[in-house]
Amino acid sequence: MTVREAEYQLTLHRRIAEIAETQWDACAGADNPFLTHAFLDALEESGAAAAETGWLPQHAALRDGAGRLLGVAPMYAKTHSYGEYVFDHGWADAYERAGGRYYPKLQIAVPFTPVPGRRLLLREETDEAARSALMAGLVQAAERLGVSSLHLTFCTEEEWRRLGAAGFLQRTGEQFHFENRGYATFEDFLADLASRKRKQVRRERREVTEAGIVIEVREGRELTEAHWDAMFAFYMDTGSRKWGRPYLNRRFFSLLHERMPEHCVLILARRAGRIIAGALNLRGTDTLYGRYWGCIEHHPCLHFELCYYQAIEYALARGLTRVEAGAQGEHKLARGYLPTPTYSAHWIADPRLREAIERYLVREREHVAEEIGYYASHAPFRRETD
Repeated sequence: MTVREAEYQLTLHRRIAEIAETQWDACAGADNPFLTHAFLDALEESGAAAAETGWLPQHAALRDGAGRLLGVAPMYAKTHSYGEYVFDHGWADAYERAGGRYYPKLQIAVPFTPVPGRRLLLREETDEAARSALMAGLVQAAERLGVSSLHLTFCTEEEWRRLGAAGFLQRTGEQFHFENRGYATFEDFLADLASRKRKQVRRERREVTEAGIVIEVREGRELTEAHWDAMFAFYMDTGSRKWGRPYLNRRFFSLLHERMPEHCVLILARRAGRIIAGALNLRGTDTLYGRYWGCIEHHPCLHFELCYYQAIEYALARGLTRVEAGAQGEHKLARGYLPTPTYSAHWIADPRLREAIERYLVREREHVAEEIGYYASHAPFRRETD
């Protein structure tokens, strides 16, 4: 489908492979590995993001009159609301009880990945007119397709504000992220914690070592298919328990290793020579992104060690400034991960549904702000007066 907006043209693509990798990445940049052509194409080629799974690609591409690609957006036609981490099941249920049809909808997001980042991927030199044309073109595409709604989830705050000014409904959420507050080592981090929290961290780490567990980090070309076999088993165990049907398949992990090994970091736990647990991370320019974890032996505090403490150690050793350890989890607060707002923007076609959601979001934003404030006041760091 093609939409024209002044001197611009927006087209939708059923495969990201229809857009050249160099062209896509010129818009996406190199900071966030989840927005790269390689990552999104691996989801599609493996069959994880496809019509059969309810994630039909509809990637948007904005071009100027000369056919030059100015911007893109990773977009999908959704027949359900799973794998998004910004939940709108209640909106869908209410609308369908009132006789409406909520699905299909359009989702601009990274499938199965609650990692914040840009969603309107424009070249650095692109002007404001092109940005406005991309936003307007996306709404026109939603109208022409006859969908109920268009959702941009885990966008940046700047995008959220621009989209709000353009008439999108604004929603907030929260995650817990680690920020390097000037630490060179893990001991520096511990020294910044309140005494009680510092003792708690030391005790939790000691429980893991006293269980005879050895931690190792494997990354890049060090990784083998045997490592990915183990990680996939861990992922399936966690996914089957948490989600019922895990989103990814074994082929995806091989494609990830094949196409972007420099971003892949596995933190593995061995006991008696056998790998018993693992955490998959992707490395960006200045951020380590924790994605999946799992185990075949359950040990107290092993999850904290692999997903939080080892991630902090890795980031500090390599000069990264941030660790994002996934969605949810107020238990991360005591381990040095502080509350951070997340943002999403929503275009709703039916004015009646829009009005109801808008009223709800006012209250929800207030609640989220209060909760972030509460958690921030309970941060585990030493008070300035200590």
